[in-house]
Amino acid sequence: MKKTAVITGASGGIGGAAAIQLAKEGYSLALLGHRSKEKLQKVKQACMNAQPNSDAVIFSLCGDLSNAKEAGQLIQKAVESLGHVDLFLHCAGISHIGLLTDMSDEEWMNVINSDLSSAFYCCRKVVPYMISKKKGRILMISSVWGNVGASCEVAYSACKGGINSLTRALGKELAPSNIQVNAIACGVIDTDMNRCFSEEERSALIEEIPAGRMGSPEEVASLAYSLATASSYLNGQILTLDGGWI
Repeated sequence: MKKTAVITGASGGIGGAAAIQLAKEGYSLALLGHRSKEKLQKVKQACMNAQPNSDAVIFSLCGDLSNAKEAGQLIQKAVESLGHVDLFLHCAGISHIGLLTDMSDEEWMNVINSDLSSAFYCCRKVVPYMISKKKGRILMISSVWGNVGASCEVAYSACKGGINSLTRALGKELAPSNIQVNAIACGVIDTDMNRCFSEEERSALIEEIPAGRMGSPEEVASLAYSLATASSYLNGQILTLDGGWI
């Protein structure tokens, strides 16, 4: 049976790179996005060009995963259209930079819902499909700030810390059903999220990284595929990919 994957945040740098990597490996894909339909369509086309099997199914869906009802509907449609789900890859999320005291209630809840609640809504819907088959992989894209926290990124750090704990707890909960849950804690990856910094700020940041550079989305995608095909004994783990930074 052909391998399948549902990818959230597929229009972003990491999600898009992961989608293309999985397409190259012959996966059928459901690509979920929200804010950029144009980018999502470009990723879809790139996946279609990359996949080696003409019978692979690749389609995109747009919606707001921070809304419980909409997230549930999107996941249901994605899995039912694919027929089954082998891998759920959660890349969706936003960042917010600023002092905690300057953050409004609306800004706080926007980050919490987009980064953490969306993971809960999606997992709640996708897990029963995996349990029914007694197999599946769930992979979360997290951040080193979920490990150690970052000044002026309190909400983002709190969400990624929540993702890490969700990963560990859900991995234990689903292990008896032969379902593995792991996460990648990314360091500085060269995506649009980190292009808000000036060249001077980017240079100063790179100087702190022992590897002497930012990571690429393709490197995250490569690790994601490795985890998707790793031993089933690897479960509940947070793997850091940061060039030796933290």
